[in-house]
Amino acid sequence: MSAPFLIGEAMTGGYGSVDILHACTIAVEKGEIAVIVGPNGAGKSTAMKAVFGMLKLRGGQVKLDGEDITRLTPQARVAKGMAFVPQTQNIFTSMTVEENLEMGAFLRRDDIHHTMAQVYDLFPILKEKRYQAAGELSGGQRQQVAVGRALMTQPRVLMLDEPTAGVSPIVMDELFDRIIEVARTGISILMVEQNARQALNIADKGFVLVQGRNRFTDTGQALMADPEVRRSFLGG
Repeated sequence: MSAPFLIGEAMTGGYGSVDILHACTIAVEKGEIAVIVGPNGAGKSTAMKAVFGMLKLRGGQVKLDGEDITRLTPQARVAKGMAFVPQTQNIFTSMTVEENLEMGAFLRRDDIHHTMAQVYDLFPILKEKRYQAAGELSGGQRQQVAVGRALMTQPRVLMLDEPTAGVSPIVMDELFDRIIEVARTGISILMVEQNARQALNIADKGFVLVQGRNRFTDTGQALMADPEVRRSFLGG
């Protein structure tokens, strides 16, 4: 059986001398959606940051397409095809929508206009508001800018930390629809979500973390159907 396209395997680490992750494993296949859920303080965002290289591991390793990238900086991981969208402060508010997208392509030396057209196809409202300051947009539209900017790097893996935080249910559904579309293009999606039920509904694989450890790992549908997962993490 071949290794997953991206895997953070048996990751142990934290901030300072305190470990938040305890032999935690997170993985995603090519073109699939993997979701990390769990209660507050479970280590979900920490696991994501560890996979992206923002956290020094005391144990475990991270591999991308078979290559050990454990010691690479986040910047080096971007060059390898990873893109990370943090939960907050993920856009340049004083810049226009289009300038934000251009900033996403800063590592590229080729023509970016085709990718920008793809982003505008995915998020039509951004094309409409492309000359508007990103800080003037609604919360949902800002998230579209943040995701669009990440896509401008032409990533192989798109990592999203709480992409639907603070948006309305309608906007959340729309963002999830766009995330599904991105995955269909062959890009792997790894995301942390508080809206566990909705996230697992679109996930190929789900990881339920509790206190930095894997509690349940299965397909999204299997986790949704598991009585213990439903009772403990999905509100019954």
